[in-house]
Amino acid sequence: MRSHQFINIRIAVLAALISVPFFVVNSQITVVSALCENKINPSGVNPEDIVFSWEMQSGERDVTQTAYQLVISSSEELLNAGKFDVYNTEVVKSRQNIQVEYNGKDLQPARVFYWKVRVWDNKKNPSGWSGVQNFTTGIFSERDWENAKWIAYEDFPDSLRVVPDFDKKKMNADNSKIIVNALSPLLRKEFNVTKEISRALLFICGLGHYEASINGSVIGDEFLSPGWTYYDKTVLYNTYDITNQITKGSNTLGVILGNGFYNVSPERFNYINVAFGKPKMITLLKILYADGSEESIITDNSWKTSRSPITFNNIYGGEDYDARLEQDRWNTPSFVDQNWKQAVEVKSPLGKLLPETDYPVQILDSFEVKNISYTDTGICVYDFGQDVSGIARIKVQGKAGQSIRLIPGELLDDNGNVDQTLFAPHNYTYTLRGDDEERWQPRFSYFATRYVQVEGVHCEGEENSQKYPVLLDMKLLHNRNSSPENGSFVCSNELFNRIYRLIDWAIKSNLQSCITDNPQREKLSWQLEQNNMRKSINYCYNVHNLYISLLQNLIDSQHESGLVPAMAPQYYRFPDPYEDIVEAGTAAILDPWFLYKFYGDTRTIKKAYPMMIRYAKYLEGKAKNNILSFGLGDWLDVGPLSPYSSLTPLELTATAYYYHAIHSLRRMAAITGKTKDENYYSDLADKIRISFNEKFFDEDIKVYGTGSQTAMAIPLSLGIVEDKYRNSVLKNLVNSITAYGKILTAGDVGHPFLVDALYKNGQQQLLFDMTNRDDVPGYGYQLKKGATSLHETWHAQYNNSWNQLAMGHILEWFYGGIAGISQMDNSVAFDHIKINPQPVGDISHAKGSFHSPYGWIRTDWEKEDSIFRLKVEIPVNTKATVFLEEKPMLKVYINGSIVPDPIVKNNFITVEIGSGEYDILAEW
Repeated sequence: MRSHQFINIRIAVLAALISVPFFVVNSQITVVSALCENKINPSGVNPEDIVFSWEMQSGERDVTQTAYQLVISSSEELLNAGKFDVYNTEVVKSRQNIQVEYNGKDLQPARVFYWKVRVWDNKKNPSGWSGVQNFTTGIFSERDWENAKWIAYEDFPDSLRVVPDFDKKKMNADNSKIIVNALSPLLRKEFNVTKEISRALLFICGLGHYEASINGSVIGDEFLSPGWTYYDKTVLYNTYDITNQITKGSNTLGVILGNGFYNVSPERFNYINVAFGKPKMITLLKILYADGSEESIITDNSWKTSRSPITFNNIYGGEDYDARLEQDRWNTPSFVDQNWKQAVEVKSPLGKLLPETDYPVQILDSFEVKNISYTDTGICVYDFGQDVSGIARIKVQGKAGQSIRLIPGELLDDNGNVDQTLFAPHNYTYTLRGDDEERWQPRFSYFATRYVQVEGVHCEGEENSQKYPVLLDMKLLHNRNSSPENGSFVCSNELFNRIYRLIDWAIKSNLQSCITDNPQREKLSWQLEQNNMRKSINYCYNVHNLYISLLQNLIDSQHESGLVPAMAPQYYRFPDPYEDIVEAGTAAILDPWFLYKFYGDTRTIKKAYPMMIRYAKYLEGKAKNNILSFGLGDWLDVGPLSPYSSLTPLELTATAYYYHAIHSLRRMAAITGKTKDENYYSDLADKIRISFNEKFFDEDIKVYGTGSQTAMAIPLSLGIVEDKYRNSVLKNLVNSITAYGKILTAGDVGHPFLVDALYKNGQQQLLFDMTNRDDVPGYGYQLKKGATSLHETWHAQYNNSWNQLAMGHILEWFYGGIAGISQMDNSVAFDHIKINPQPVGDISHAKGSFHSPYGWIRTDWEKEDSIFRLKVEIPVNTKATVFLEEKPMLKVYINGSIVPDPIVKNNFITVEIGSGEYDILAEW
């Protein structure tokens, strides 16, 4: 039946009937999305540094933009009336539609501006105006905070600070000092509104984290805001439009503060001992009235404060809550706060106060329980079926003073209880108030959770002789960075689909305000993960703004020596070799290059350039004959010393990353017009490449280093191999893998290069054979052992993380190879797309989508017998080169018309296409 349907499709195409589109659009060009600072309607925008982007659609093919007009007004009414009192580019003849810089007059801080854009295309079609967009400027000077003070429940003297001193190899306070878990306070402020409000903007930072409310209603939907930073250099604030939440008459702002990484006490998990200070906050509520007047509500000692029901909160240890301490309606005007004390004005953090411009962490998924087991009297274990970063939300009923304890985890021990012996002792205790039904969820911590062990509750089906409280309901809530989804992938091989989901859950669980390594043991922003996984992550989620914020953390964490630590923000000094890791620190250079190549971002290159130069000089000073001999090596490879690198020389991976970074720095110097630097780093890159080949390449046998998968793949992938030896090196790599039974051995550092070297050099079948199995360490092996999220090690060791962002590099092949969506070498931000689907193994169908800065790229292919059909969608203002495998007597049809003289090169037929939808049929 399926074959018959496929032949009918073929006949339809050859008859030049209308092909089925991905979606229906008319021929008129339209602006379908308009972004400021890479977001829709962003807040905290820097008035001195703004960029705009927009995406277009058209029912015609081969459409490019030829001109645009962008306008800004101070109100939506003026914008709609055609009165562009802030900015009007007039008609600009330009093809540029991403990262378009604002060149208008200075903009006021803490204001909302309205804008729209229209375009003209190469078919002489004008678009209508885009929908009305807005952006809110941030606050960037101390004066504009209007004398707002940092306030707290209690002061914190500098003598108690315990924070890393990067360059003295010690702490600038006594690290042996006992840091007591700082209490979580409530703060409130009443104010009166007597006039009609035009706009009310709230600017707020609460350290380490906060939850704000107005008149009893929570403001925003963020979780663990603001994002994590090195607080002595940068502190982030958030902006909210609360116009519709303020009423005439009395209003109340309420804030509850938590510790986060600002204050980490060692009571439950003595891993990091750090105290930048105790919880504190700063707030400016700017009210603009309809009559043109303004009023500002600021934090000062007129605010009132009290202890909250949160009796313990720790980013590692969990959270305790005593509902008996609740003060009803404390954040509403009706509350009487005469027993509260005045807030204390405290010293400002050392870091510069900046707006948080990344997408916030939010609660984005909810899981129902799959199974409940009972391990002892009053102990129930809930299985939610999926390992995620998350918290539990409970509904419970019992007597006042009764407590239940929640222990989350990834694993169960032999008795069926949650096993945390390998990680942080992390738990939550809820003490009941005694209402009919009580609902609660933690505010200021989270953990890697599939199971939740509940102690001190009545388990359904058992006698309640102990009169335990009854747990009426529990859900698992998943928190992650809310960066938009960027792509999708599915194919006819179900194992590959399961691998995709396995990796996706590891990505989602570790996309927080930083990219963490795992959500349980460390929760730290190791650069190794973001350095090796950036492409795979980017195919799934738009991480433009996230990587900009990560770079700020790198800038803030750079040592005076120029060293960029392996972890940023750096809250802890790891012993050697875990701090100075070339394979991780080079993210300082490779991240800006990534942001340019994948998003067209040159601003970040300019901002990060001083850091990059300092780090390059640091590496150059450490190199001997252009060889670096420190770092991590091929971490987590499959060898006798695992997890340590045991198959590949450490010097090889370190020097390869050194070359990769310097070569990328050379190209960024060229982009920014720094000719002297370009020449210098071009020469240095050549020297490193020559030295690398001299030290690690054996010309007689055409083998690098030990001949491991990593040792051979890295120089192939990075272009270090001389052209005359390239085929021989590739052949030796393939032969060694085949001789070893096609077993994967490359680790965290080498695996992305192995994937790249194989699928881009015609060895996709070998890559398929290595991946499409579950009998040896690898993805399938993890799934066979019950993994629901990517493990830390290929062989899924019990004593390692079961939710780790480390080994998901195969997504580069899933998208770039199987689905066939990548970009040509000369492309920036996917303006020249490479469509090169790779039918391989038993895969007969694949479908992929990727949201580039120009718009959605989609492929959908099916292969049967001697027919290959490919449906492609290419966004406006881009072009694509389609690669089809050369076959004897191959005929190619596009939208029903034969391609008369297709170009044949390197065993591929290539077809050049512009934007639009295409139905391509190849038969042989």
